[in-house]
Order: sequence, then structure tokens, then C-alpha cells
Amino acid sequence: MTQTEDTSPATPEPATSDHTHGYISDKARYLARLKRIEGQARGIHRMIDEDTYCIDILTQISALTSALENVALALLDDHLKHCVVDAARAGGPEAQAKIDEASAAIARLVKS
Repeated sequence: MTQTEDTSPATPEPATSDHTHGYISDKARYLARLKRIEGQARGIHRMIDEDTYCIDILTQISALTSALENVALALLDDHLKHCVVDAARAGGPEAQAKIDEASAAIARLVKS
């Protein structure tokens, strides 16, 4: 059977097939930051294993928490500037869904 004779329905491409995430242009930077954060977590593990003074461990935990929060805020910023703006331009129910999704993410970040 030639391709013109094929009567099977074409598989539609997913709606997000041409969509990229807002962080994609900084992906290498995000991965490098996360690798440093992993190192910080391993360092805290080592500090506890070596019976390091409590305040020193708490200081490192504070630094780790701050680093994770900075990654989260940067990702949120990228999401708002890319995904939410694109959805808002397109309009319709997807726009409201993206805004609601972003609001829920902000609420989770504020609570943490």
C-alpha cells in the first residue's frame, strides 16, 4: 500500500509538542546550581556524621534552604514570563488554568 492509499487516522501531535519550558534557556545553569545544592546536602550529612557543632550545621541548613528557595523563585519567574504569558496571549480556559496553577505554586512557596 502506498502512502496515499493509507486510510488509517494520523496520530495527532500532542498540544505541547512545540512548547518549551521557560527555564530551557538556563537549563545548564539550573543543573549546575542543583549540583552545588546536592553537594551542600552531602556536606550537612558529613557534618552530622562527624559530630559537628549544632549551630554550624544549622547555618549550613539555612544556606541550603536559601539556595533551594532561590532556584524555586527563578523557576517561578521563568514560568510566569514564559508559560503564563504565552497562555494569557492565547486566551481561553488554558490562560485561566495557567494563572490558577501559578497562584497555587506561589501559595505553596509562601507556606514553605
